[in-house]
Amino acid sequence: MSLASSPPQTHALFPIAPRSPQRPGHLLAGLWLLGALLTFGLGPAAAQVEPPTLTIGTASPSGVYYRTGRAICRVIEVPCLAVGTGGSVANLEAVREGRLPMALAQSDAQYRAVKGLEEFAGAGPDTDLRSVFSLHSEPFTLVVRRRAGIDRFQDLPGHAINLGNPGSGQRGTMEVVMDTVGWTRSDFAQASGLPADQQAFELCHGNIEAMVYTVGHPNRSVGNAIRLCDARIIGVEGDVIEALLAAHPYYSRATIPAGLYGPDQPAIATFGVRATLIASRDTDPGLVYDTVKAVFEHLPRFKDHHPAFAELTPTLMIQEGLSAPLHEGALRYYREQGWLD
Repeated sequence: MSLASSPPQTHALFPIAPRSPQRPGHLLAGLWLLGALLTFGLGPAAAQVEPPTLTIGTASPSGVYYRTGRAICRVIEVPCLAVGTGGSVANLEAVREGRLPMALAQSDAQYRAVKGLEEFAGAGPDTDLRSVFSLHSEPFTLVVRRRAGIDRFQDLPGHAINLGNPGSGQRGTMEVVMDTVGWTRSDFAQASGLPADQQAFELCHGNIEAMVYTVGHPNRSVGNAIRLCDARIIGVEGDVIEALLAAHPYYSRATIPAGLYGPDQPAIATFGVRATLIASRDTDPGLVYDTVKAVFEHLPRFKDHHPAFAELTPTLMIQEGLSAPLHEGALRYYREQGWLD
């Protein structure tokens, strides 16, 4: 069955404004403006005369989603802004409510939104959610302090851990894992809800002993924890994880390659999801078409923006992890290329 006929299966928002040029510090203000233009991928003329045509919701500015949104903005020709958000669930809610035209979300969260499950049960199935394309694999990553006494995933109970902030993909994935294993928050000495850009800091200071992160690799936050905090990555595998994979088709086995975070780091077996670009059915088809066309026609340039994109191919990007129907703008481009019927 072709994707075209498949049914649905599943703050760093802006920098602080500069001081007025009339006051001391106008040089800093000019530098801020230049930095903002470079960050958002806009030329000075575009920034002065028109607002962003496309705003893409990402996640924590320290994560790969933010880099992904910026990479998309850099290959398209319309004014574009990648904004930090609370993560996958928050992005899906914002797209549903019309607050964002496009956003990034984990494939498992996309599935739950399409079906109206778990955190989306109150709102019900999102029949207007549309897929655009999928992106990099995001292994479920468990980082622990070396002296915490955590040698296996099964050793987590009784320790202080970070589950991820509510609304983030890592929190949603961890809650599915906990349900599968049979853990509750009370099984841990502490179960924090820190956002991704704070958890490595808290791990370094001993306030938590373990953190989970569903993220593409290499990742700066994970690297900082390992390099600065005497931490390491632990594999996530076993019979319980096999049961999780069998029950949830949007998960798959994943490996974090050896040596990404130092010569003594072995290959890590775990499972994972895929990052996906989503939109609403009401998002302008022409804008979606232009975005898709730009990314695929500049795919080598796009892949240069992060090592996590290295294995991306058109076949993978239009098939993997897409529970919602394809947006009509994306579908038009894929049919023109002969990739779909």
